[in-house]
Amino acid sequence: MNETMWRCDQVRAGQLYNRMMFDTREEAEQFMNRMREMEPDQTISIEPVDARQVWN
Repeated sequence: MNETMWRCDQVRAGQLYNRMMFDTREEAEQFMNRMREMEPDQTISIEPVDARQVWN
């Protein structure tokens, strides 16, 4: 397991709409690109997260 995971947050109207976790940045970016095509009114961000914070 990687020590870094990638969190992708989708925000609509200032509210967290969806949060997904990915093993690689590439997976997160692919997801982000698909969501931007399907729902352009959402703000999407990707950030690295220490896997220990996710899985405890």
